[in-house]
Amino acid sequence: MTFLTRSDILLAVQDLSVHFRSEDQVARAVEGVSFDVQRQETVCLVGESGCGKTVSALTILGLIPQPPGEIAGGRILFDGRNLLDCREDEMQKIRGNRIAMVFQEPLTSLNPVFTIGDQIAEALETHADLTSAQRVERCVQLLDDVGIPSPRERLADYPHQLSGGQRQRVMIAMALACHPELVIADEPTTALDVTVQAQILRLFRALQQSHAMAVLYITHDLGVVSVIADRVYVMYAGIIVEQGLRAHIFDAARHPYTQDLLEALPTRSKRGRRLYSIPGAVPNPAAKPPGCPFHPRCRYAIPTCGQQPPGMCDYGDGHRARCPVLFDGGPSHWGQETLTGKV
Repeated sequence: MTFLTRSDILLAVQDLSVHFRSEDQVARAVEGVSFDVQRQETVCLVGESGCGKTVSALTILGLIPQPPGEIAGGRILFDGRNLLDCREDEMQKIRGNRIAMVFQEPLTSLNPVFTIGDQIAEALETHADLTSAQRVERCVQLLDDVGIPSPRERLADYPHQLSGGQRQRVMIAMALACHPELVIADEPTTALDVTVQAQILRLFRALQQSHAMAVLYITHDLGVVSVIADRVYVMYAGIIVEQGLRAHIFDAARHPYTQDLLEALPTRSKRGRRLYSIPGAVPNPAAKPPGCPFHPRCRYAIPTCGQQPPGMCDYGDGHRARCPVLFDGGPSHWGQETLTGKV
């Protein structure tokens, strides 16, 4: 197993729980989630819509409205500092500066009444000590870095004048404006066609290497994960159900949900065959089933699955999965936090 020193870890989310309260119910969107991101690595947070991925990301940046949101527990350590203890003015110095985010839909994230140049320059005005002329040159350089043709001319364009792929590149340029240590990318290629998606993924990898930054990439698409991930956390119904290196997830998945996601992934070998679809749907965060939240959809479920929440089973080298049924030790170890066995 690889042991990390404190200096290796840039972001550490520890036992995070986020709830949303209404008059008559509590939606437990995130429940006891822990993951970390090392400096200059790409970590993918994977799962279906409604699993709590975006809520986790927005909580890191302090963007969950309270109320109705509530941080019910946990810590978020960024470079050793607990972001949950920061005042709003302190978070403003971190957002867009040390941690930046690329959102899913650039057309709704970009302001339609401001030019591209104005929107990229906003972060520089807030966080960088530059003259007006220096900001312009920095904006031109950023657009050039992300592959926008004729970058100086594009500064005067409005979002509607750009294609979907170009708008997403502008969002990436905005995120990189202040040389952040961590970029959170929330489904940034979902609305793009496969050709543009591949271009954006290659761009992310190239920029990560050239800017020496870490990336937390949120997606439901394991095809994307297979291209960019160093490590993977699989999330379901607000909890982490499996984690490990990319090879662990794609070559030796140990949780039924991860296995189902992989089986549903289109591949050349499945051409002409009906694709697998996971039965059922992600449960309502306000009405989760008892025990393992995946058991109503799981092909391996046994009666105990609906009675007690399973602990993590450890397969070594950072590979862990929350399914005692498929663990070497068998289902008799329910509820223990961590079990150790051999792959």
